[in-house]
Order: sequence, then C-alpha cells, then structure tokens
Amino acid sequence: MKTVFVKPAEVERKWFVIDAEGKVLGRVAAKAAAIVRGKEKASYAPHQEIGDFVVIINADKIAVTGRKAQQKMYHKHTGYVGGLKSNNFEALIARHPASPVELAVKGMLPKGPLGRKLFKNVKVYAGPQHPHSAQSPVAIDL
Repeated sequence: MKTVFVKPAEVERKWFVIDAEGKVLGRVAAKAAAIVRGKEKASYAPHQEIGDFVVIINADKIAVTGRKAQQKMYHKHTGYVGGLKSNNFEALIARHPASPVELAVKGMLPKGPLGRKLFKNVKVYAGPQHPHSAQSPVAIDL
C-alpha cells in the first residue's frame, strides 16, 4: 500500500450552506467540522487540508437541549490576575449571536496550525443573509 498524497491544486473544493434555525448546536457543529475536515471524501488524510467550505446561517436561532441555555458556561481570560470572564449561553448569544456556533465548531477541529487553517473555511452568520451566493453553495439539511 502506498500513502496517497493529494496535491493542493488537485483538491476539488465545494461550498455548503447549513441553516441552523431550530437545529441542535452540537449536531450542526459536528456536521460542519466533518465537512471542513474532509472526512466525507474518499481521499481523506488527517494531515492535509482537503475539506470543503461551510456557511452556517441563522446562528442566532440555534437550539440547545435541556437547561443548557442557563447552565452552559463559556469562559475566557483577559490575561490579568483575576481576569476570568464567564457568560452562559443566553448571555453570549445575546451579545455575539454567532459565537456559540463558532466555538463549537472550533472545538471539534484539530488543535494546532492545521485546525486554525481549517477554521478559516467556516463562515458563520447570525441572520439568513450571506455574501457567498456567488459560490453557489449546496444546502445541507440535518
């Protein structure tokens, strides 16, 4: 067996759009991460960027199950002593509507340079409008 190396010029990249309205956060993020990673392609390699582009719309209308809206906490640190800032899901989505979806997808991608590169292929928008209609993205329903 030989290891298959796909050259970046040979990779066929497609665009997909996911409407997140009423969908569960984790399911949308898992599907987006798999598409961006390229796991649905026959030429998948864990060390290469061969995935597609994903546009997620209506991120402000995403759903969470149970009492996660009040109990799920998002933490960030300012870098100063005692600078831990915490928000629950409701507060974060009110302030930055696309942020919970971005954080969920980012957490499902590999850590390091490859993960940072792959995350640039994910576009998240709070409303139903997006500027990527010229790429004619294919709609995916979950």
